[in-house]
Amino acid sequence: MTAQAAREPRTAPECAAAPGAVLDGPVSHAISRVARLHRIAAGRVLRDLGLHPGQEFLMMHLWDSGAVRQSELIKSVGLDPSTVTKMLQRLEQAGHVRRRPDPTDRRASLVEATDASCGLLVDVRRAWGELERQTLDGLDESERAELTRLLGKVEATLCTEVTRGGGECDAAYPGPGGC
Repeated sequence: MTAQAAREPRTAPECAAAPGAVLDGPVSHAISRVARLHRIAAGRVLRDLGLHPGQEFLMMHLWDSGAVRQSELIKSVGLDPSTVTKMLQRLEQAGHVRRRPDPTDRRASLVEATDASCGLLVDVRRAWGELERQTLDGLDESERAELTRLLGKVEATLCTEVTRGGGECDAAYPGPGGC
């Protein structure tokens, strides 16, 4: 590094040029990059709450739905069963969830948010508010509305493709529940 370069003010890092293999998919490449950066930002705002990215989605579902079978929770979040099991183990150790046998089917487990986790709900909402601010900083209200509208259309299209292939799309949350 030259002495001149050391004195120049640092600017925001430049985004790397897209690899040649993605020239036919620039939007998909942009979505992948944004999703990766969003997950990193989410990790930073959730870290102080003792959560890892993804765990807040499990908690949101449990806060809204109440006790659910572990198999249904796995379907609703669309993650690998082993990933959800590990997340639940950590959340259970932290006192945020409890698992118990389903009284109607002893082979199944019910998962529910603990009363103690209801205080975490306020913190998660605050963290998601901060993540939203960071994500949308630099966009005005009309741009935010347009981005939301366009992402909704993209999501609907992808959901149609996923279900056509035999997969399932995330179901909408039923609304506020337990906390």
